[in-house]
Amino acid sequence: MINELILLCLVAFAAGFIDAIVGGGGLLQTPATLLILPHYPVATLLGTTKIPSIAGTTLAAFKYSKQVKFNLKVLAACASTAFFAALLGAFLVIRIDNSVIKPIILVVLILVALYTYFNKQFGIHTEKNHSVKKQVLTAAVFGLLIGFYDGLIGPGTGSFLILVFIAVLGFDFIGASAHAKIVNIATNLAAIIYFSSTGHILFQYAIPMAVFNLSGAYFGTRLALLKGNKFVRIFFLIVVFGTILRFAYDILFK
Repeated sequence: MINELILLCLVAFAAGFIDAIVGGGGLLQTPATLLILPHYPVATLLGTTKIPSIAGTTLAAFKYSKQVKFNLKVLAACASTAFFAALLGAFLVIRIDNSVIKPIILVVLILVALYTYFNKQFGIHTEKNHSVKKQVLTAAVFGLLIGFYDGLIGPGTGSFLILVFIAVLGFDFIGASAHAKIVNIATNLAAIIYFSSTGHILFQYAIPMAVFNLSGAYFGTRLALLKGNKFVRIFFLIVVFGTILRFAYDILFK
């Protein structure tokens, strides 16, 4: 157990660091946990990873809140629908074969990477001019879709949220990252409520991992705020590319 715990804590630190900047920390944390603890049910491991995830995400959100002004109406709409959709996703996680969904996600990620690479202003300037009503409605719809995905599968959720806040709602990277963290807290909380109520969380692993995820999130957030939007854009591309490789590996070789 000691060796497993050390490995999980190191992974949790790296995941917290990545997630604080551009989301997608679950890309590293979730598959690593499945690999290190293969003798536990998948639902149990998914539930366990939600504890460190919400810890790091909460710290990152707190630090971002000191430098970012939140759009409360958009945030409330997105977070509330995401919460209930994540509950449904967690409920269905053991009833739907993820192999059906992953090829679709892979295509979406490739398109995201190409769009971000060729659009040099992506995430650097706020260009959208939606009405308040349209922003709130759009945020609610995407909160529903991404929240469901987070409860069902998880990895890459933060990156998807950031993409929506930038490409659809017109936020810059720092603002998008800050808002995405709050929504991600809502989806993680929903999943924790479901998984804990059904006994699918290994707290002996989850609590130490949460401490290390918090540490990673602290350093990741400081780096993001120090370097600004251009740096985060590059980091975003790196994480999305890593996600593409992970999904491609799952689809082609498993």
